[in-house]
Amino acid sequence: MDKGNNSYGTSWADQWDNGPDPRMVGHDKNNNNKYKQKIGEGFDKTKSVASTGVKKLKDGTSVGFNWIKTKCSNIKQKN
Repeated sequence: MDKGNNSYGTSWADQWDNGPDPRMVGHDKNNNNKYKQKIGEGFDKTKSVASTGVKKLKDGTSVGFNWIKTKCSNIKQKN
């Protein structure tokens, strides 16, 4: 099925796109450090929010169990 094309299995981009890889344009260490710092700040925020959420969940669960415990003990005292 070879139609005289001598691409030898290369992709369309390899055959027709001779420009630089767009991810590599403007690639330097300063940009990497800037992105690492932003990602680190994002992780810190996420960690803080997750920690607060876990504390609220723990407190809410404790209050719920105490409420159930109180209701059950009130039923036993009525009998």
